[in-house]
Amino acid sequence: MEEHTITILLLGDEKCGKSTFLSRISQGRHNLNGHTTITLLRDMDQPFIFQVRSRIAQFRFEFYDTASPENWRLLRPDIIILCYDISQRLSLINLQRVWHPEIRTTFTNDTIPILILGLKRDLRSEDDPNGIIYPQEAHRVATELRADRYMECSAVTGELMTLVFDDICSTALKTVTPEGGQSEGGCVVM
Repeated sequence: MEEHTITILLLGDEKCGKSTFLSRISQGRHNLNGHTTITLLRDMDQPFIFQVRSRIAQFRFEFYDTASPENWRLLRPDIIILCYDISQRLSLINLQRVWHPEIRTTFTNDTIPILILGLKRDLRSEDDPNGIIYPQEAHRVATELRADRYMECSAVTGELMTLVFDDICSTALKTVTPEGGQSEGGCVVM
């Protein structure tokens, strides 16, 4: 069976939840739902490797988190996931003003799928009207940035983890096809 390696780069502000998200999926698909104890992965162990099998091939997903490789700009990712913390408005603003422009100047390949992932969904609070980021607002931002997908989840509670992981996998699997992993236009909501 043929094996394909797919490089996935997670970018976003420090402490927005990227490491917890990767640590949660490292526990296996059967542990994506519900509360569970999460042992954080160490940055020096990157890339975080996940084996995925489909009917036609075997895939090796190599996830990189911006906390570690020293210079992520040297990577040649097949997918970029821009992450933000749902409970921190500045995190979404930085996604727009810092991270998105950074990937556009660093990676000149326009065919790389860009996914936007809202993390820490469990911390969305109605008590803070200025800080709360509703899915509609984040989807609007994703559409303005011409992202291929918008997703959100909570690695701590497991809420929507399976759907997010499946969406990442389906996009990754498409990157090895002639059509590629980009959407046909417009942002798709998971």
